[in-house]
Amino acid sequence: MSSSSTSIMDNLFQRSLEDLIKGFRLQLLGESNFISRALEEIRREIKVTDLSTKSTALHKLSYLAALHGVDMSWAAFHAVEVVSSSRFQHKRIGYQAITQSFHEQTSVLLLITNQVRKDLTSANEYEVSLALECLSRIGTQDLARDLTPEVFTLLGSSKAFVKKKAIGVVLRVFEKYPDAVKVCFKRLVENLESSDPQILSAVVGVFCELATRDPGSCLPLAPEFYKVLVDSRNNWVLIKVLKIFAKLASIEPRLGKKVAEPICEHMRRTVAKSLVFECIRTVVSSLSDHEAALKLAVAKIREFLVEDDPNLKYLGLNALSIVAPKHLWAVLENKEAVVKALSDEDPNVKLEALHLLMAMVNEDNVSEISRILMNYALKSDPLFCNEIIYSVLSACSRNAFEIIVDFDWYVSLLGEMARIPHCQRGEEIEHQLIDIGMRVSDARPQLVRVSWALLIDPALLGNLFLHPILSAAAWISGEYVEFCKNPYETVEALLQPRTGLLPPSIRAIYIHSAFKVLVFCLRSYFSAKESILSSSAQEFSSTSSSMNAFTYESILNLVNVIELGLGPLCGTHDVEVQERAKNVLGFIGMLKQELGEKLDLQDNETEAFRVTAFMEDLFSEELGPVSTTAQEKVCVPDGLKLKENLRDLEEICGEFLKPVESDSVSYMDKISFSVSKLRIRDQQETSSSSSPPHEASSLLAEHRKRHGMYYLPSQKDDPDSNGTPSDYPLANELANEISPNAFNPKRKPSQSKPRPVVVKLDEGDELRITPQAKTTIETGNDDESLSRAIQSALLVKNKGKEKDKFETNPNSGQREKEESSRIEENHQNSEKKKKKKKKKKNGEGSSKHKSRGRNQAAAASEQVVIPDFLL
Repeated sequence: MSSSSTSIMDNLFQRSLEDLIKGFRLQLLGESNFISRALEEIRREIKVTDLSTKSTALHKLSYLAALHGVDMSWAAFHAVEVVSSSRFQHKRIGYQAITQSFHEQTSVLLLITNQVRKDLTSANEYEVSLALECLSRIGTQDLARDLTPEVFTLLGSSKAFVKKKAIGVVLRVFEKYPDAVKVCFKRLVENLESSDPQILSAVVGVFCELATRDPGSCLPLAPEFYKVLVDSRNNWVLIKVLKIFAKLASIEPRLGKKVAEPICEHMRRTVAKSLVFECIRTVVSSLSDHEAALKLAVAKIREFLVEDDPNLKYLGLNALSIVAPKHLWAVLENKEAVVKALSDEDPNVKLEALHLLMAMVNEDNVSEISRILMNYALKSDPLFCNEIIYSVLSACSRNAFEIIVDFDWYVSLLGEMARIPHCQRGEEIEHQLIDIGMRVSDARPQLVRVSWALLIDPALLGNLFLHPILSAAAWISGEYVEFCKNPYETVEALLQPRTGLLPPSIRAIYIHSAFKVLVFCLRSYFSAKESILSSSAQEFSSTSSSMNAFTYESILNLVNVIELGLGPLCGTHDVEVQERAKNVLGFIGMLKQELGEKLDLQDNETEAFRVTAFMEDLFSEELGPVSTTAQEKVCVPDGLKLKENLRDLEEICGEFLKPVESDSVSYMDKISFSVSKLRIRDQQETSSSSSPPHEASSLLAEHRKRHGMYYLPSQKDDPDSNGTPSDYPLANELANEISPNAFNPKRKPSQSKPRPVVVKLDEGDELRITPQAKTTIETGNDDESLSRAIQSALLVKNKGKEKDKFETNPNSGQREKEESSRIEENHQNSEKKKKKKKKKKNGEGSSKHKSRGRNQAAAASEQVVIPDFLL
């Protein structure tokens, strides 16, 4: 049987693409097996010489690659063979496969250059279209360089279908081969005067992309764009021209005065919402300094906001968000519409309205806007509810709470946020509660009250997302216990049975806070009894009005409550909880051992006071905010090489690891010491200048002296003093009870009342500008070369504009081809001249300076300016 008959038989029984798709639909299971069999069939069919069979196989392979991710790179050469077919149907399948699978590293890419050139010069406009589409998808530097003359010829084609596609391909050619600008740019600019709307749309689209990448290179064409803006009635073309002017006006302020009136005329005349919105966006982004145009744009935005269509409403909100940074009055005028959009059904509209409200937050309206947003959060879905909470938290905490004047109100607001049913922002609220406690001393009384209200709320214990808030509340209750009105109730809240619902890490914080409360109560009671320690009594009388109210019975009840609550935790499986519980119970046991089982305070008052003073001294140092970049300031010691087992740590850091006690004390003696052996110096000795400080304060002072660069400014006159800082303003008066509606402030912040002191970080750590936040725009090498090529083409165009007109005769294309072919010859001649100049010895330096001066003068004289148009 001959080869021709074999090809006929193969083509006759070959499955088409439709058969392949039907086979897929019948495959309920084993689709991968079906694909494997189909690929084997395609591999066999694509090797035959018959182009009909080969093209059908390639068509099926393209389908499998597009929908099922099958690799078709192995069929690259077969695609080149199909493209060379004289039948348009085969050629279309081949080009589809090439555009789908070819890339710059494809080995047979150069084989299609001649075929694409042949199709670009074909009389069949559809074959030309296929070649242009292929070039726009896979055009490389070599293809763009070799096919530039053909693309230039097609830019002057009499067929609009071909010309508009050639215009679209120009952008890819310019990107890959910037020297093509010298050949094609004039004809591309000429098409801006075309009366065909399709061609005009294509060329304006190309310039819109060029202006987006480098507006400066397109600025000399502003008169042509202005003519299109005034004369065109095609909305799509006008939208593209408006995008161009938005880019140009940002680099040339004079341009805004010229184009403002035509843009306003389009806003008044047109009924197309897309064109109106583009006019609005151009005005608010680039022409916001023109008052008349801006007012008209804001009026049009208001029309968008009252539309029932959520898409138009979103566009109006988006336009307001653009104008908000410079002209906040535009947002305030539409405040009611923005607030109403918070209840819209479309989630994008609600988010955009939320962002707008956050943009107008300041010291005067923060309480009002927060109240509005919290009311919406109560009735919103979980996603939007948490977005509202996060937005309020972010706005209020910005730059160390710079917009918060009434911290009592804000702390109450944080507490009420935790009671919103869908709240899942526990970690953010936890961070801010602790941060305010460390930064703002005036807010600590209100923090303690709000924390106590959170601790006694049983509904919060079962919510996993709110556990971080309870952790912060427990820490605050222990750290700032001196502001607590009833420590006994605080301990009951910290040790209530329902705390078993909390994770062990948070229960450990609860126990430690209860320990702090116990130590504070004992110290307060002993200070009242030890009247001889007048300085200590005076210190604590200023921190709490209830410290003198402790009696023997109240202390005994407090100890009993702690023992009752922590007793069962000594047998828990979590080691952290068990250890902390045993520490507290061990401390109580040591007190009982020293003072007697019934806490008889008559005989051992001084010793008991010293024991409690030692523990109080451990908790007395005030915590402050730590810079997030503190670790970066740590200098790595020279020669430091950490190993896995850290066996060299003692040798490197020996001076830091020396024990405080003398070497004669054994390790077991350190563990088994009793409280009776502790010899704590009296508080009176601390006040005298001749006596040394306490052991803990001494260690802290030594550490602060050694590592002072890692500590924040203390704001204390005496770094070793205990108690509240003397430089802080007096704390706010304690309210009797929490406000029933925390979303509404109890009173408007009085301007006469000074803002509480907010401890900030070091100046260098407060703001760090990242390279991504810089306003300078860095362009790539390709964009720079393309920009230079466009500018040089415009220079030549404007220099010889009167005498260098575009050719309309049939020989114009050939002349331009010859001009492009002379580019490389001129380049070679210039290289030869440079070599000859290097050989000259006399006058070399002066000639260089003279030529450089002439070049600069020529460049200055040829610089394109358009004063007549702009002024």
